Amino acid sequence: MFNGRNALNLDAKGRLTVPTRYRESLNDSCGGRVVLTQHPYDTCLVLYPLPAWQDIARQVAGQSDANANVRALKRRFLGQAVELDMDGSGRLLVPPELRSVIALEKRAMLIGLMHRFEIWAEDTWIELEQQELDQDAMPDSVQALSF
Repeated sequence: MFNGRNALNLDAKGRLTVPTRYRESLNDSCGGRVVLTQHPYDTCLVLYPLPAWQDIARQVAGQSDANANVRALKRRFLGQAVELDMDGSGRLLVPPELRSVIALEKRAMLIGLMHRFEIWAEDTWIELEQQELDQDAMPDSVQALSF
């Protein structure tokens, strides 16, 4: 399981180094094979261990193409997905096409969300963090949680 946030730098080749605390889990769960794609709704990338990706990709692919929004979602989420192998130093090459989608240049934030990661351009993440959450706009299931 992945949680927490980490500030990372891309190297000159566009690689991110996965923090050491996540590497063993990624190697154990998927042999370091991951899938990176554009988030369907937010200005970030999502990184899944391969087995978790296969589950969500099947669910998305199974949706009917009769709806134009579903087709657009599939193009964004499935059509831009790339399989990556973490190298022996824990690095992942972020393709230039995906870096440009979120304006990722040098500084990134890696956010652990239990079964996946989000990768944000640091500037975008800082702006997002400054926004207040609207508790009244939360679904009832979230409002019922006690934190």
